[in-house]
Amino acid sequence: MSQAVNDLIKKVAEEAASEVDSTPEPKLSVEDVKWPIDVKIGRGLEGAIAATSKIGYVNGQKGWLVYAGYNCFDLAQHSTYEETAFLLLYGKLPTSKELSDFSAKLVRHRSIPESVVEVMRHLPVKEAHPMGILRTAVSAAGNFASDSDNVSVDAEREVSIQLIAEFPTIVAAIGRIRQGKDPIAPNPDLGHAANFLYMLTGEVPDEDAARVMDVALILHADHGMNASTFTTMVVNATLSDMYSSVVAGIGSLKGSLHGGANERVLYQLEEIGKPENTLAWFKEAQKNKVKVMGMGHRVYKAYDPRGRIFGPLAGLVSDRDPDVARLYEVAKEVDRVVSGELKDKKIYPNVDFYSGLVYKALGIETPLFTPIFAVSRVAGWTARALEHLADNRLFRPRAIYTGETELDYRPISER
Repeated sequence: MSQAVNDLIKKVAEEAASEVDSTPEPKLSVEDVKWPIDVKIGRGLEGAIAATSKIGYVNGQKGWLVYAGYNCFDLAQHSTYEETAFLLLYGKLPTSKELSDFSAKLVRHRSIPESVVEVMRHLPVKEAHPMGILRTAVSAAGNFASDSDNVSVDAEREVSIQLIAEFPTIVAAIGRIRQGKDPIAPNPDLGHAANFLYMLTGEVPDEDAARVMDVALILHADHGMNASTFTTMVVNATLSDMYSSVVAGIGSLKGSLHGGANERVLYQLEEIGKPENTLAWFKEAQKNKVKVMGMGHRVYKAYDPRGRIFGPLAGLVSDRDPDVARLYEVAKEVDRVVSGELKDKKIYPNVDFYSGLVYKALGIETPLFTPIFAVSRVAGWTARALEHLADNRLFRPRAIYTGETELDYRPISER
C-alpha cells in the first residue's frame, strides 16, 4: 500500500477525532426493535424506518460513517476494497484465507461475455450518458449469469460477487469505447482498484494511483438507506433476481440529485475559473438560488467524513495534472468561502466536492465519475438486498389520496 496515502488518511483521522463527537452510541439488537414503530414521516418517506441493518450506519449529527462496526477512517487507512466488500457481504472482516479465496473469486468473475461488449458497441456510446450504457450492459450481462433466477440468499450472494467483479470491466469498457478504443481484458495479477485503472487507461497504475483509487472505492461502498440502495432493496424484495435489482439501483443513481453531483462540481469549478472569482460567483449564485454543487448534505450536519478524506487526497494527486492543480485551488477557495458564509447552517463539502478532482487527476474523464460510484456501491446495494432477503418482506408504502372520489362519468360526445 502507498505509505503517503495512508499517512495522509491517518492525519485526517486524527484531526477528525478531535472534532467529531465520539460518544458511544447505545447498542440495539433486533429484539429491541418493536414493530410497528411510530415516527414522523416527511414527503419522499423522509424519516421512515423500513428495515433494520447491521451493514452500515450513518450519524449525520456526529459525522460518522460506519461499515459493520468499523469507521470509514480505519477502513480507508488499513483496508482494501476487496476486504471492505467481504465485510459488507458477510458482516465480518475476513481471515487471510477467506480474503484470498474471495479475491480469487472476484478475479475469476472479472471477464464479461463478448456479446455484452457488442451490445455496448451498438449503443450511441459517445452521445448517451455512460450510466445509461451501464444500465443496459448490466441488464444484458444478467442473461448470461448462471443460476441468476435462484433467489436464495446463498445463491444471490454468489451472484453479488459476480456483479462486484464485473462492474469495473463494464465501466472500463464503456470508457474505452467512448474513446474509439478496444476494451482491455482484465489483468489477474492486479488488485480490484489497480485492475480497473489498467483496463480504463491501458497502463498499469503506479502504487499511489492504485491506492487512491482503492480508498475512493472504499469510501463509496455503502451509505445508509440512500435512494439507489433503497431502490435495489425494493426490487429485490419482490423476489426478482439480483441483476434486475442492481439495474434498478443504477437507474436511481443516474439521477442528478443522487449520483451525478460530482460531475457537476467540476463544471461549476470550471465556470468560476479562478480562486479570486469565487466570492462574486457565490454572491450571484445566492441571488439566483443556484445550488453550490458538492456543498452540504441531506444527512450530514457535521463534516461528511468522506469529504474530510477526499479533500486532502485531491491535494495529494493534484500535481499529476496542471488542470487539476488549477481547479483544486478554486475548490479550496469555494470551500473556504461557502463554509465561512454559511457557517451557521453548518454547510461543509460532501463526498462529491473533491472526489471528481481525484478522478480527473487519475486520468478519468468526467462522464465516468458516476459509473465509478456504481463500481463501488454495488457492494453496498447487494449486501443490503441480501440482508433484507434473509427475512424478506415486500415493501408496500401508502400514498395519501387527495383527488376526487364521486365524479359522474360523461360519454365522450358530451365532454
